[in-house]
Amino acid sequence: MAVRTAETVEEPGREGPDRVPEAEGVLLWIASRLGIFVLAAASAAAVAQGEHVAPFLERWRHWDADLLAVIAEHGYDGDPSRDPDAGLPAFFPGMPLALRAVNLVTGDWTLAGLLISFVAGAVAVAALARLAEFEGPPGAGWRAVLALLLWPMSVFLFAGYSESLFLAFAIPAWLAARRGRWPLAAALAAGASCVRITGLFLALALIVEFAVQRRPVRRAPWLAVPFLPLAAYSAYQHARTGDWMAWKTAQEAGWGRTMVWPWESLATTWDSAMGDGRFAWAFRMELAGAAVGVTLVVLLLVLRRWSELVYVGLQVGALICSAYYLSIPRSALLWWPLFLLVARASTPGPRWRTGVIAVYALVMGPLAVFHTMSFMEGAWVG
Repeated sequence: MAVRTAETVEEPGREGPDRVPEAEGVLLWIASRLGIFVLAAASAAAVAQGEHVAPFLERWRHWDADLLAVIAEHGYDGDPSRDPDAGLPAFFPGMPLALRAVNLVTGDWTLAGLLISFVAGAVAVAALARLAEFEGPPGAGWRAVLALLLWPMSVFLFAGYSESLFLAFAIPAWLAARRGRWPLAAALAAGASCVRITGLFLALALIVEFAVQRRPVRRAPWLAVPFLPLAAYSAYQHARTGDWMAWKTAQEAGWGRTMVWPWESLATTWDSAMGDGRFAWAFRMELAGAAVGVTLVVLLLVLRRWSELVYVGLQVGALICSAYYLSIPRSALLWWPLFLLVARASTPGPRWRTGVIAVYALVMGPLAVFHTMSFMEGAWVG
């Protein structure tokens, strides 16, 4: 598949004179958020028969959402009333800083996280819809957004996690790069690098995209900008801990995520998935997520989408070479090339495409509902 650039291809025509892909994406986003509110109310009513049901906000302060709020409130030394948590430096400062700012208005850390995810998610889906239309074919915008919102781990776009905020920087950065607007792309990618280590893979992918587009060398210095937040955070943690790779050390200390051969991590995860423990289902989802990731990498290689291959491939490689599979399906929320391919496969064309989005929704939708309900009950879902 040929690479489209702003210099070689105009944006594809719209299906109708009044279509605005960004608006369609945002409407889907708002509708899905309302659906989660309804689901939360319905699930609470179902278990309220003589039992205590946690208030709405409490149902969203679980796992990383709680840890991010702790960092925002107390810093990387953690809450002094709790046991020390060596895993906190694994979280980059973008989301905690945003939480601290929004909390000045809300006065509640959980509500601040939900508001950040809501606004950032709206920005992300608007950019995704525009990117899908730019890549083509016409009508792919809302389909790409729907594919993202139906992904089984889409609950993390609602909760106070960092995925929505990362995507709010990363997808517009990618769209700007595809259009040849490199100063804007670099600035937005730097914002993404403040939020997650995934910004490193985005920065490397932008270098490949720059080369693929054969941009003038005099513009290459912009490519260094996304690496600056990564360097600054490493320097900050070195000043605190004496460790330049404190985020990696924290991954090992907090979650036991060391690098191993991929067959070793597969064997460990397989054994856990085939067991009867409370996390068996989660590990089965990890195996499925890894299969999707490897398949996506192969497709991008076949299609010669070199920059997307670098972005996704490095993530998949790092995840499947961890001591065990952890948060792979959740990380897939950041793989927008996956949702672009789903959109392309489901747009009007050959007869077989007609039911693609329907089949996708029938398979993914129930899983998304299940994981949303599980998260609200405090279960580990990724």
